Amino acid sequence: MSQKEITIYDIAEALNLSPATVSRGLKDHPAIRKDTRKRIFDKAKEMGYQQNHFASNLRRSRSNTIGVIVPRLNSYFMASVISGMEKVANAAGYNLIISQSIESKDKEMTNVKTLYNSRVDGLLVSLAYDTETISHFDLFLNKGIPLIFFDRVFEHPQCTSIIIDNYKAAYEVTQHMIQQGCRRIAHITADIKRNVYSERLRGFKHALLDAMLPYDEELVFFSNLSEQAGAEVTQRILALPQLPDGIFCANDTTAVSCIATLKQAGIKIPEQIAVTGFNNDPLSKVIEPNLTTLNYPGQEMGELAAATLIRKLDSKEGGSLNTIVLRHDLIVRESSLRKKV
Repeated sequence: MSQKEITIYDIAEALNLSPATVSRGLKDHPAIRKDTRKRIFDKAKEMGYQQNHFASNLRRSRSNTIGVIVPRLNSYFMASVISGMEKVANAAGYNLIISQSIESKDKEMTNVKTLYNSRVDGLLVSLAYDTETISHFDLFLNKGIPLIFFDRVFEHPQCTSIIIDNYKAAYEVTQHMIQQGCRRIAHITADIKRNVYSERLRGFKHALLDAMLPYDEELVFFSNLSEQAGAEVTQRILALPQLPDGIFCANDTTAVSCIATLKQAGIKIPEQIAVTGFNNDPLSKVIEPNLTTLNYPGQEMGELAAATLIRKLDSKEGGSLNTIVLRHDLIVRESSLRKKV
Protein backbone atom coordinates (compact mmCIF):
# COMPACT_ATOMS: atom_id res chain seq x y z
CA MET A 1 0.00 0.00 0.00
CA SER A 2 1.21 3.49 -0.79
CA GLN A 3 1.60 5.91 2.10
CA LYS A 4 -0.48 9.07 2.13
CA GLU A 5 1.30 12.37 1.55
CA ILE A 6 2.50 13.97 4.78
CA THR A 7 1.20 17.49 5.36
CA ILE A 8 2.01 20.25 7.85
CA TYR A 9 -1.14 19.20 9.72
CA ASP A 10 0.34 15.75 10.34
CA ILE A 11 3.54 17.31 11.66
CA ALA A 12 1.57 19.75 13.81
CA GLU A 13 -0.44 16.90 15.31
CA ALA A 14 2.69 14.84 16.02
CA LEU A 15 4.38 17.77 17.80
CA ASN A 16 1.24 19.19 19.42
CA LEU A 17 1.82 22.49 17.65
CA SER A 18 -0.43 24.65 15.47
CA PRO A 19 -0.19 24.21 11.70
CA ALA A 20 0.74 27.92 11.43
CA THR A 21 3.70 27.38 13.78
CA VAL A 22 4.85 24.39 11.75
CA SER A 23 4.53 26.35 8.49
CA ARG A 24 6.59 29.25 9.86
CA GLY A 25 9.10 26.85 11.37
CA LEU A 26 9.65 25.14 8.03
CA LYS A 27 10.29 28.56 6.52
CA ASP A 28 12.92 29.19 9.21
CA HIS A 29 10.93 32.17 10.47
CA PRO A 30 12.81 34.08 13.25
CA ALA A 31 9.61 34.40 15.28
CA ILE A 32 9.78 30.66 16.00
CA ARG A 33 12.26 29.64 18.68
CA LYS A 34 15.40 27.93 17.43
CA ASP A 35 14.79 24.72 19.40
CA THR A 36 11.19 24.57 18.12
CA ARG A 37 12.38 25.05 14.54
CA LYS A 38 14.80 22.17 15.01
CA ARG A 39 12.04 19.93 16.38
CA ILE A 40 9.88 20.80 13.35
CA PHE A 41 12.69 20.14 10.86
CA ASP A 42 13.60 16.84 12.52
CA LYS A 43 10.01 15.62 12.66
CA ALA A 44 9.34 16.68 9.04
CA LYS A 45 12.34 14.72 7.86
CA GLU A 46 11.43 11.73 10.01
CA MET A 47 7.90 11.67 8.60
CA GLY A 48 9.06 11.89 4.98
CA TYR A 49 8.02 15.47 4.30
CA GLN A 50 11.22 16.25 2.37
CA GLN A 51 9.90 15.03 -0.98
CA ASN A 52 7.73 18.11 -1.31
CA HIS A 53 7.93 21.46 0.45
CA PHE A 54 10.59 20.54 2.97
CA ALA A 55 13.26 20.19 0.31
CA SER A 56 12.62 23.69 -1.02
CA ASN A 57 13.07 25.19 2.44
CA LEU A 58 16.46 23.56 2.85
CA ARG A 59 17.71 25.34 -0.25
CA ARG A 60 18.94 28.33 1.67
CA SER A 61 22.35 26.63 1.78
CA ARG A 62 24.29 25.56 -1.31
CA SER A 63 24.97 21.92 -2.05
CA ASN A 64 27.75 22.91 -4.47
CA THR A 65 26.52 20.32 -6.93
CA ILE A 66 25.19 20.82 -10.46
CA GLY A 67 22.88 18.31 -12.12
CA VAL A 68 23.46 17.27 -15.73
CA ILE A 69 21.00 15.35 -17.92
CA VAL A 70 22.16 14.13 -21.34
CA PRO A 71 20.42 11.86 -23.88
CA ARG A 72 23.31 9.36 -24.04
CA LEU A 73 26.69 9.04 -22.39
CA ASN A 74 28.15 6.81 -25.14
CA SER A 75 28.68 9.75 -27.47
CA TYR A 76 31.98 11.46 -28.22
CA PHE A 77 30.19 14.79 -28.50
CA MET A 78 28.49 14.44 -25.09
CA ALA A 79 31.74 13.22 -23.52
CA SER A 80 33.40 16.39 -24.81
CA VAL A 81 30.57 18.55 -23.45
CA ILE A 82 30.77 16.92 -20.00
CA SER A 83 34.55 17.31 -19.98
CA GLY A 84 34.11 21.05 -20.54
CA MET A 85 31.48 21.26 -17.81
CA GLU A 86 33.66 19.44 -15.29
CA LYS A 87 36.64 21.66 -16.04
CA VAL A 88 34.72 24.85 -15.27
CA ALA A 89 32.57 23.46 -12.43
CA ASN A 90 35.46 21.90 -10.54
CA ALA A 91 37.53 25.07 -10.84
CA ALA A 92 34.62 26.97 -9.23
CA GLY A 93 34.22 24.44 -6.42
CA TYR A 94 31.24 22.53 -7.81
CA ASN A 95 30.74 18.84 -8.50
CA LEU A 96 28.54 17.34 -11.23
CA ILE A 97 25.84 14.70 -10.83
CA ILE A 98 25.46 13.24 -14.32
CA SER A 99 22.49 11.21 -15.56
CA GLN A 100 21.25 10.07 -18.96
CA SER A 101 17.71 9.91 -20.30
CA ILE A 102 18.53 7.16 -22.83
CA GLU A 103 16.38 9.16 -25.28
CA SER A 104 13.26 8.73 -23.11
CA LYS A 105 11.10 11.52 -21.72
CA ASP A 106 9.93 9.20 -18.92
CA LYS A 107 13.53 8.54 -17.84
CA GLU A 108 14.24 12.25 -18.19
CA MET A 109 11.34 13.01 -15.82
CA THR A 110 12.72 10.52 -13.28
CA ASN A 111 16.16 12.12 -13.55
CA VAL A 112 14.66 15.57 -12.92
CA LYS A 113 12.96 14.40 -9.71
CA THR A 114 16.07 12.59 -8.50
CA LEU A 115 18.30 15.62 -9.08
CA TYR A 116 15.75 17.92 -7.43
CA ASN A 117 15.65 15.72 -4.34
CA SER A 118 19.45 15.63 -4.39
CA ARG A 119 19.25 19.42 -3.90
CA VAL A 120 21.45 20.36 -6.86
CA ASP A 121 22.01 24.11 -7.15
CA GLY A 122 21.22 24.19 -10.87
CA LEU A 123 20.61 22.01 -13.89
CA LEU A 124 22.24 21.59 -17.32
CA VAL A 125 20.07 19.68 -19.81
CA SER A 126 20.12 18.32 -23.36
CA LEU A 127 16.66 16.94 -24.13
CA ALA A 128 15.62 13.42 -25.15
CA TYR A 129 14.23 12.65 -28.61
CA ASP A 130 10.60 12.39 -27.49
CA THR A 131 10.37 15.32 -25.05
CA GLU A 132 7.57 17.58 -26.31
CA THR A 133 6.97 19.80 -23.25
CA ILE A 134 9.13 20.76 -20.30
CA SER A 135 6.51 20.85 -17.55
CA HIS A 136 8.52 18.25 -15.62
CA PHE A 137 11.18 20.94 -15.09
CA ASP A 138 8.69 23.11 -13.19
CA LEU A 139 10.13 21.67 -9.97
CA PHE A 140 13.20 23.79 -10.71
CA LEU A 141 11.63 26.72 -12.53
CA ASN A 142 9.00 27.38 -9.86
CA LYS A 143 11.73 27.63 -7.23
CA GLY A 144 13.91 29.92 -9.33
CA ILE A 145 16.66 27.28 -9.61
CA PRO A 146 18.74 28.00 -12.74
CA LEU A 147 18.19 25.74 -15.75
CA ILE A 148 20.40 25.86 -18.84
CA PHE A 149 19.57 23.95 -22.03
CA PHE A 150 22.39 23.04 -24.42
CA ASP A 151 22.51 21.43 -27.87
CA ARG A 152 18.93 20.06 -27.78
CA VAL A 153 17.01 22.96 -26.34
CA PHE A 154 13.53 24.25 -25.56
CA GLU A 155 12.80 27.97 -25.55
CA HIS A 156 11.53 29.20 -22.18
CA PRO A 157 11.66 32.75 -20.73
CA GLN A 158 13.46 31.53 -17.58
CA CYS A 159 16.09 29.50 -19.40
CA THR A 160 19.25 30.14 -21.38
CA SER A 161 19.91 27.98 -24.45
CA ILE A 162 23.37 27.26 -25.86
CA ILE A 163 23.47 26.00 -29.45
CA ILE A 164 25.20 26.23 -32.79
CA ASP A 165 23.36 27.52 -35.85
CA ASN A 166 22.22 24.09 -37.04
CA TYR A 167 20.30 25.59 -39.95
CA LYS A 168 23.36 27.40 -41.30
CA ALA A 169 25.64 24.43 -40.63
CA ALA A 170 23.41 22.01 -42.56
CA TYR A 171 23.00 24.55 -45.34
CA GLU A 172 26.81 24.76 -45.68
CA VAL A 173 27.23 20.97 -45.73
CA THR A 174 24.54 20.58 -48.39
CA GLN A 175 25.86 23.51 -50.42
CA HIS A 176 29.32 21.91 -50.40
CA MET A 177 27.88 18.66 -51.75
CA ILE A 178 26.05 20.54 -54.49
CA GLN A 179 29.27 22.35 -55.41
CA GLN A 180 30.91 18.94 -55.74
CA GLY A 181 28.34 17.98 -58.35
CA CYS A 182 25.72 16.17 -56.25
CA ARG A 183 22.20 16.62 -57.63
CA ARG A 184 20.21 13.94 -55.82
CA ILE A 185 21.06 14.06 -52.11
CA ALA A 186 19.55 11.89 -49.38
CA HIS A 187 19.40 13.00 -45.75
CA ILE A 188 19.54 10.64 -42.74
CA THR A 189 18.32 12.40 -39.60
CA ALA A 190 16.43 11.89 -36.31
CA ASP A 191 13.21 12.98 -34.64
CA ILE A 192 12.44 16.56 -35.71
CA LYS A 193 10.82 17.29 -32.35
CA ARG A 194 14.37 18.24 -31.43
CA ASN A 195 15.65 21.58 -32.62
CA VAL A 196 18.98 20.23 -33.84
CA TYR A 197 17.38 17.85 -36.34
CA SER A 198 14.52 20.09 -37.43
CA GLU A 199 16.99 22.91 -38.11
CA ARG A 200 19.41 20.65 -39.97
CA LEU A 201 16.56 19.39 -42.13
CA ARG A 202 15.48 22.98 -42.79
CA GLY A 203 19.02 23.96 -43.81
CA PHE A 204 19.30 20.91 -46.07
CA LYS A 205 15.98 21.70 -47.75
CA HIS A 206 16.74 25.38 -48.32
CA ALA A 207 20.19 24.68 -49.78
CA LEU A 208 18.55 22.42 -52.36
CA LEU A 209 15.84 24.95 -53.18
CA ASP A 210 18.36 27.80 -53.49
CA ALA A 211 20.31 25.67 -55.98
CA MET A 212 17.04 25.01 -57.84
CA LEU A 213 17.22 21.30 -57.03
CA PRO A 214 14.08 19.38 -56.06
CA TYR A 215 13.45 18.47 -52.43
CA ASP A 216 12.24 14.85 -52.34
CA GLU A 217 10.65 13.69 -49.07
CA GLU A 218 11.34 10.08 -50.08
CA LEU A 219 15.05 10.84 -49.75
CA VAL A 220 14.71 11.91 -46.09
CA PHE A 221 15.13 9.02 -43.63
CA PHE A 222 14.41 9.18 -39.91
CA SER A 223 16.29 6.97 -37.45
CA ASN A 224 17.94 6.99 -34.02
CA LEU A 225 21.28 7.76 -35.70
CA SER A 226 23.00 4.69 -34.23
CA GLU A 227 25.56 2.56 -36.05
CA GLN A 228 22.93 -0.12 -36.67
CA ALA A 229 20.43 2.46 -37.92
CA GLY A 230 23.04 3.79 -40.33
CA ALA A 231 23.49 0.34 -41.86
CA GLU A 232 19.74 -0.32 -42.03
CA VAL A 233 18.88 3.00 -43.64
CA THR A 234 21.72 2.63 -46.13
CA GLN A 235 20.30 -0.74 -47.19
CA ARG A 236 16.96 0.99 -47.80
CA ILE A 237 18.75 3.62 -49.89
CA LEU A 238 20.52 0.91 -51.91
CA ALA A 239 17.09 -0.62 -52.68
CA LEU A 240 15.80 2.60 -54.26
CA PRO A 241 15.01 2.49 -58.01
CA GLN A 242 17.35 5.45 -58.48
CA LEU A 243 20.35 5.84 -56.17
CA PRO A 244 21.24 9.25 -54.75
CA ASP A 245 24.64 10.69 -55.60
CA GLY A 246 25.10 12.11 -52.11
CA ILE A 247 24.09 11.26 -48.52
CA PHE A 248 24.14 13.85 -45.73
CA CYS A 249 24.00 12.17 -42.31
CA ALA A 250 23.04 14.13 -39.19
CA ASN A 251 25.86 12.57 -37.17
CA ASP A 252 29.20 10.88 -37.80
CA THR A 253 28.25 7.51 -36.30
CA THR A 254 25.58 7.07 -38.96
CA ALA A 255 27.82 8.45 -41.71
CA VAL A 256 30.65 6.01 -40.93
CA SER A 257 28.21 3.09 -40.87
CA CYS A 258 26.76 4.36 -44.14
CA ILE A 259 30.19 4.43 -45.81
CA ALA A 260 31.00 0.90 -44.61
CA THR A 261 27.68 -0.44 -45.92
CA LEU A 262 28.05 1.32 -49.27
CA LYS A 263 31.58 -0.05 -49.70
CA GLN A 264 30.36 -3.58 -48.94
CA ALA A 265 27.82 -3.11 -51.75
CA GLY A 266 30.60 -2.13 -54.16
CA ILE A 267 29.73 1.57 -54.26
CA LYS A 268 32.68 3.90 -54.87
CA ILE A 269 32.89 6.87 -52.49
CA PRO A 270 32.77 9.69 -53.39
CA GLU A 271 32.73 8.97 -57.14
CA GLN A 272 29.30 7.32 -57.11
CA ILE A 273 27.94 8.57 -53.79
CA ALA A 274 29.45 11.35 -51.70
CA VAL A 275 28.90 11.08 -47.93
CA THR A 276 29.02 13.75 -45.22
CA GLY A 277 28.49 13.63 -41.47
CA PHE A 278 28.12 15.99 -38.54
CA ASN A 279 30.02 16.44 -35.20
CA ASN A 280 33.66 15.74 -36.15
CA ASP A 281 34.00 12.61 -34.02
CA PRO A 282 37.48 10.98 -34.00
CA LEU A 283 36.11 8.09 -36.07
CA SER A 284 35.59 10.53 -38.96
CA LYS A 285 39.37 10.41 -39.50
CA VAL A 286 39.59 6.62 -39.21
CA ILE A 287 37.10 5.55 -41.88
CA GLU A 288 38.37 5.36 -45.46
CA PRO A 289 37.82 7.66 -47.17
CA ASN A 290 38.05 10.18 -44.33
CA LEU A 291 34.70 11.78 -43.61
CA THR A 292 33.66 15.33 -44.46
CA THR A 293 31.91 16.62 -41.36
CA LEU A 294 30.89 19.65 -39.33
CA ASN A 295 33.02 20.57 -36.33
CA TYR A 296 30.71 20.99 -33.33
CA PRO A 297 32.62 22.53 -30.38
CA GLY A 298 31.48 20.20 -27.58
CA GLN A 299 34.17 21.13 -25.06
CA GLU A 300 33.50 24.83 -25.58
CA MET A 301 29.75 24.28 -25.27
CA GLY A 302 30.21 22.46 -21.97
CA GLU A 303 32.52 25.13 -20.57
CA LEU A 304 30.12 27.90 -21.56
CA ALA A 305 27.06 26.08 -20.17
CA ALA A 306 28.71 25.53 -16.79
CA ALA A 307 30.12 29.08 -16.64
CA THR A 308 26.72 30.58 -17.50
CA LEU A 309 24.98 28.54 -14.81
CA ILE A 310 27.55 29.40 -12.13
CA ARG A 311 27.32 33.08 -13.07
CA LYS A 312 23.54 32.89 -12.54
CA LEU A 313 24.05 31.21 -9.16
CA ASP A 314 26.58 33.80 -8.02
CA SER A 315 24.71 36.87 -9.25
CA LYS A 316 21.17 35.60 -8.55
CA GLU A 317 20.21 37.11 -11.90
CA GLY A 318 16.83 36.25 -13.34
CA GLY A 319 16.41 34.44 -16.62
CA SER A 320 15.10 36.32 -19.59
CA LEU A 321 15.08 34.38 -22.85
CA ASN A 322 18.66 34.21 -24.00
CA THR A 323 20.16 32.08 -26.75
CA ILE A 324 23.93 31.82 -27.12
CA VAL A 325 25.13 30.63 -30.54
CA LEU A 326 28.59 29.09 -30.87
CA ARG A 327 30.72 28.98 -34.00
CA HIS A 328 30.96 25.91 -36.23
CA ASP A 329 33.34 24.88 -39.04
CA LEU A 330 32.90 22.72 -42.13
CA ILE A 331 35.75 20.21 -42.38
CA VAL A 332 36.11 18.94 -45.95
CA ARG A 333 37.72 15.52 -46.40
CA GLU A 334 37.86 12.86 -49.11
CA SER A 335 34.38 11.35 -48.63
CA SER A 336 32.74 14.26 -50.45
CA LEU A 337 35.48 15.43 -52.81
CA ARG A 338 34.23 13.94 -56.05
CA LYS A 339 37.00 13.18 -58.50
CA LYS A 340 36.89 14.67 -61.95
CA VAL A 341 36.32 12.11 -64.65
